[in-house]
Amino acid sequence: MGADTLPTQEEHIEVLTQREIPAYESMRVELERKHRAKWVVIRDQTLQGTYDTFEAAAADASRRFARPYLIRQVGAPPASLPASVIYRPIYD
Repeated sequence: MGADTLPTQEEHIEVLTQREIPAYESMRVELERKHRAKWVVIRDQTLQGTYDTFEAAAADASRRFARPYLIRQVGAPPASLPASVIYRPIYD
């Protein structure tokens, strides 16, 4: 991923699964103690903010950062994405 190219879907998924989700998991106990039910933004393996709504988290994250970043509700189970979102069709 070069400085002047947009990351691919696969690169987004790799960053999330290799960096941002593990960072969230390492913070999870503390986040649940301090911010249960709030929405958080994780980017560069760092908590970037806490929010009352998903919409507020998404608006602030998209204004401040290029993707990828993780938005998660503290204490909620991880969202499952359908395979059609995660994997490209083989005929691309």
